[in-house]
Amino acid sequence: MPIYLDGHSTTPLAPEAMEAMAPWWHAQVGNPPSPHLSGMLASQAVENARSELASLIGSDPQELVFTSGATEANNIAIRGTALAALEGGVDRRDIVVSAIEHKSVLSSANSLRRAGFRVIEAPVNMHGVVDISELERLVGNETLLVSVMAVNNEVGSIQPLGDVVRIARSGGALVHVDAAQALGKVPFNCTDFDLVSLSSHKMYGPMGIGALFVSSAAHLRPLPVLFGGGQEAGIRPGTVPTPLVVGFGTAAKVSSAQLAADAAHSAGLSAVFLEELRSRQVQFIENIPAGQRVPGSLSLRFPGNDALSIIARAADRIAISEGSACTSGQITASHVLLAMGYTQNQAAETVRIYFSRYNGEADAADAAAALTEIVGR
Repeated sequence: MPIYLDGHSTTPLAPEAMEAMAPWWHAQVGNPPSPHLSGMLASQAVENARSELASLIGSDPQELVFTSGATEANNIAIRGTALAALEGGVDRRDIVVSAIEHKSVLSSANSLRRAGFRVIEAPVNMHGVVDISELERLVGNETLLVSVMAVNNEVGSIQPLGDVVRIARSGGALVHVDAAQALGKVPFNCTDFDLVSLSSHKMYGPMGIGALFVSSAAHLRPLPVLFGGGQEAGIRPGTVPTPLVVGFGTAAKVSSAQLAADAAHSAGLSAVFLEELRSRQVQFIENIPAGQRVPGSLSLRFPGNDALSIIARAADRIAISEGSACTSGQITASHVLLAMGYTQNQAAETVRIYFSRYNGEADAADAAAALTEIVGR
């Protein structure tokens, strides 16, 4: 199998999570709301997992709503908040987002234009960090919601959320953070935010499950965008998938215990990889400096080389990607890199790499050797 280095797309499933989920697929069957013993056991397992996730981000368990993933959480946070404003007579109609948000944030926000909302994109600098002075200028009395991600999913840049909160609060706006790429990779506490989107499979948990943190202190609570049985405090209907929730909770528990060690491990591997490339005299450019990116993350440009060609030629040896995996089927330049000021050609020379908990130094050295051969060719 190729060396897997595409952890921004999805991370390997933690063995602990796999083991915790196993009995819930067949031996311990039960729908959490059911009144019998099997249902009560499933409900208890769900609530235990909710508590583990809450512990990781510093929230109350009851402030967490399970969803199918961060994409759905982003939709509820943005569209649900807009619906709540419309129904509650709140006349603010501006939604401010950073220019490098995930497509699920940008698309959710833009879908509200038909309802009379104005979407304003805050620019970022060449290192993928939101321009705070511009954000300050864009947020005002008409701003309903400010949405800025914690860590970018393409280049790994860490955002100055403290400044974002300060600016949003000064204008009386709510704050939403897409923390899918931060959870389990860097310390993250939800205390200062109104809404936070979370993903399981970006932090060594199973695919198909995520969560939305909804602060009990928020002055506006999002309305549901789907309708059904009223599960998850009426915000997200549908049967709660007990096995996936259990896996998510276990992954959160493991990440909480290993957060510092994982960060040091991933950062060390990326450093080894870069040093190997330098020693082999490979020409590359780091798009994001080491101090401004999540540990283990690399956005590298290989001048004169097409990223898609590199990825295709390396496919049998290493698994890496370019741009966002959610839009990889489109042959278009990354909106993130373009927003950072890169040209179409420069964006097309960029690959995305992430060294995870389960990679080792041999992976870093072998990956560098593979890229050396391909770029040299």
